[in-house]
Amino acid sequence: MSTHWAIALACLAASPAFASPTLDGIVGDHAVLQRGEPIVLAGAAAPGEEITISLAGETVTTTADGRGRFAATLGALPAGGPYDLIVAAKSGLVTVRDVLIGDVYLCSGQSNMEMSVERSQNSGQALGAADDKLRLLTVGKATALTPQAAFATKPAWTAAAPESVAPFSAACFYMVQALRETSKVPIGAIHASWGGSRISAWLTPEGLREAGMGKELETLRLYAHDTTAATAAASKAWEQWWRGHSGDAVGHEPWQTNTAIDWKPVPRIAPFNDWGVPELVDYIGMVWFRKDVTVSAAQARQQAVLAIGPVDDADRTWVNGVAVGGNGNPGEPRTYFVPAGTLVAGANTITVNADNVYAKGGMSGPAAAMRLLFADGSIVPLGKGWRYAIGGRPMTNTPRSPWDAINGAGTLYNAMIAPLGPIGLAGVAWYQGESDTGLPGYGDRLRALMQGWRHQAGRPALPFAIAQISAYGATAAHPVESDWAKLRDIQRQAAEADGHVAIAVTIDLGDPLDIHPGEKHEVGQRLARAMRALALGDGDAPSGPRVTTAHRAPDGNVILGFTDVTGALEARGSDRPIGFELCGNIPGSCRYATASLTAAHVTLAADGRPATRVRYAWADSPTINLFDKAGLPAGPFEVAIQ
Repeated sequence: MSTHWAIALACLAASPAFASPTLDGIVGDHAVLQRGEPIVLAGAAAPGEEITISLAGETVTTTADGRGRFAATLGALPAGGPYDLIVAAKSGLVTVRDVLIGDVYLCSGQSNMEMSVERSQNSGQALGAADDKLRLLTVGKATALTPQAAFATKPAWTAAAPESVAPFSAACFYMVQALRETSKVPIGAIHASWGGSRISAWLTPEGLREAGMGKELETLRLYAHDTTAATAAASKAWEQWWRGHSGDAVGHEPWQTNTAIDWKPVPRIAPFNDWGVPELVDYIGMVWFRKDVTVSAAQARQQAVLAIGPVDDADRTWVNGVAVGGNGNPGEPRTYFVPAGTLVAGANTITVNADNVYAKGGMSGPAAAMRLLFADGSIVPLGKGWRYAIGGRPMTNTPRSPWDAINGAGTLYNAMIAPLGPIGLAGVAWYQGESDTGLPGYGDRLRALMQGWRHQAGRPALPFAIAQISAYGATAAHPVESDWAKLRDIQRQAAEADGHVAIAVTIDLGDPLDIHPGEKHEVGQRLARAMRALALGDGDAPSGPRVTTAHRAPDGNVILGFTDVTGALEARGSDRPIGFELCGNIPGSCRYATASLTAAHVTLAADGRPATRVRYAWADSPTINLFDKAGLPAGPFEVAIQ
């Protein structure tokens, strides 16, 4: 025992009753810390207090600064444990028990990462799993306007057992379970995801700037101290987007009180798909809602709160043509501040744009909770008398407020990733993209996310395994344009350009009718394969067949070269591969190509028409049959012909 350590322990008996030191991040009982990397610990203690930390025979001493913050670094350790981590100071002694040293993986994204083991297909065997050397931790859903140093509620580690596995992320669990089987070292899995989230919500402040979202970052910071000004700025951006999309002139938009629109009575406050209106039964798109309300002169002079309940999926709301709010979290009740002077004595108009992007949409109530609440306590009910007009489906996704919970600018990073602190990681599994489909700049945002998270972990080459978004939506009987295919190709290109990223192709595991395909076991297996190659140096190809070249042969045919092929390419269910397209430079020039294959090449027969690029599996939900002997599919791509 070191002299410092002995003194620290001896002082505890005589120390006054100050609060004991606390550790940041997720260092707690049953934690797993990353092997082979320096262990950085940070926390809080009394200002100026000396803190002594001991783990696995090493002891270090540090001093809290004037703000009561301290940090210390322990040397790298090999896989092993369990150990007790002891933090001692005059104010108290903290013992973190049952700490393992192994590999730590962070899993994040949106709903397909969030889907639990118990909701996935064929989960029976997994639900019986028990492994004390496999530890699981789920970060609770939270948002923040600025990066947080600590979690609002610190999440806890638990060993893998039926009761802890069932609610855990299926894709993440199956990945780490497979890695545990082959690496034989302790593994910690951290799950931090939120269904429906855009990637922008997971970006660091620096990442937002790198991705061209500096303006959104500044508006978010404005919101922290002037919500009215920030709301006006965000709504102005939305209104500009609307005019560009619709062609409406200023003053003639649907939120203006005198706009001539064919308004119809709302049958009842409920999702509009349930009204019994034929054109709305399966409708995906925008619906405008409007209600006229009368207030007294005394009420008009006051500030008020507008409560309209949840709006699925996103809303933008105006009072008398003045924007008062907008939110993209489907289940969150809308309550918006209405500044004094917005309302007038007599007739007033409330307008709501409801943008439904998936399943059911609209204003779901309950009607009894919809109201205007004034500063003097008076209330004007709003549950009846609404009208609606169908707004159509926009060509691009709508802008969201920077403070939006799941679609904002860093809101999820700030509360769910930043508090992890300088955590040691073996790799990150990322399963997201559906909510960014159709939004330009995804490649920039993806690169910014990886750069920001790597900086936080202190590893510039931290591996990322990206689960490519699965097949969902329209199938195709002829070549089509597809935003889903474009996003998959952006994911592929990001991996190719990075060098420390691999794609887990899932195009064959999707469901055209369900954006949440239940087959997550194979997704986890493919993520594990990618992670073995990137993080553990396994020699197997990380992603399956990848296109590398497209060149024109002397006979005019186009020959595609593939790498990372296990065994040889094969066409399933046919004597030739399908889903390939030859395309010229102009829109609408793509056509299906007749293809043949050899061990690692696919040849597309020339058809006498101009061809400058090749597309494969280019549809929302494409039909594909090109695999290798390991059962891994070739992923979607678009490449230029050289």
